[in-house]
Amino acid sequence: MKKITISENQKGLVFVNGKYEKTIGAGKYTLFGGKTVEVLRVNEPVHSVNCELETILADDRLKDSIVAVEVGDQQIALHYVNGILHEVLQRTGKYAFWSETAEHTFRLLDMSKPEIGDDVPRYILEQLPRALCTKVEVADYQKALLYFDNKFQRVLEVGTYYFWSNAAKVTVRMVDTRLTQVNITGQEIMTQDKVALRINLVCSYRITDCVKILTEIDDFEEQLHIAAQMALRSYVGRYKLDDLLANKDEMSAYVTEQLRAKEQELFLEIVDAGIKDIILPGEIRDIMNTVLIAEKKAQASVITRREEVASTRSLLNTAKLMEENQTLYKLKELEYMERICENVGNINLNGSGDMLTQLLGVIGGKGA
Repeated sequence: MKKITISENQKGLVFVNGKYEKTIGAGKYTLFGGKTVEVLRVNEPVHSVNCELETILADDRLKDSIVAVEVGDQQIALHYVNGILHEVLQRTGKYAFWSETAEHTFRLLDMSKPEIGDDVPRYILEQLPRALCTKVEVADYQKALLYFDNKFQRVLEVGTYYFWSNAAKVTVRMVDTRLTQVNITGQEIMTQDKVALRINLVCSYRITDCVKILTEIDDFEEQLHIAAQMALRSYVGRYKLDDLLANKDEMSAYVTEQLRAKEQELFLEIVDAGIKDIILPGEIRDIMNTVLIAEKKAQASVITRREEVASTRSLLNTAKLMEENQTLYKLKELEYMERICENVGNINLNGSGDMLTQLLGVIGGKGA
């Protein structure tokens, strides 16, 4: 004989010689005649180590005490306790819970198709393990190409999307629809006069068909690069170096026109294209620098001669005016006397006459 106590938060499974007989609630019990009791907690799933769950569920006396749910293949069950999401039941099989102390409800979700419908609240999907679903966020400047098992499905617009992870392989390719600028680094291109140039180009474009540009073109940026290079080669090969340097805008306009002719083929809108740099060979650059220095020196010499002529002409005009006007001559004398006095500390005058006459005599070489 053995005595056992079952608490309020417990249930007891009674076995007679190892066979399930009944379930008992809280209280004190005396066991005899080969009886044993397995104690279970009511706030935990119904699970016995001594018998199968089906055996317990077959007891009609427990139909109001236990609630059960069965999760099939490609399903999960949302388990709510008193209306609050408690857990996600992922494994296939039957689950049972004691319903006397709490209300247990379930919602089965079908995972056989990758897309999750709008009937599943987003706050629930945010609580699911990341291994169960894939979250895809598409920004307002993007479009997303959706693939199931590498098969294209559709284009996803701006928004947030969720997909089951175990139904199919879900992949997404993002496409940036904003205006994009690409630097096209030039290869060596030979001019008509056999000078090897490197020309760098800047091109601005916008994608017009996000599906075809990824499904029908292998690396569209490389294709754009090649098209720009071919346009540059076609233009540069027809002109000499001096003509090219003098007509950079014309070269940019030609390349832009050639690229726009391929817009439909590349599924792009070419907004603009322009020459960024023209890189000359080292020896050509040195020669051009020498020519530039010589030109600037010649221009400086011309300007110097022009200024000298202008200065001489000004002096000549001044001399003629002074010769014709004695008052102007005297004023000029006084101006020079003022300049001299500013730079002389002391002047000693000996002789008769007023000071101004003596000073003028000194300046003119007539004084002592």
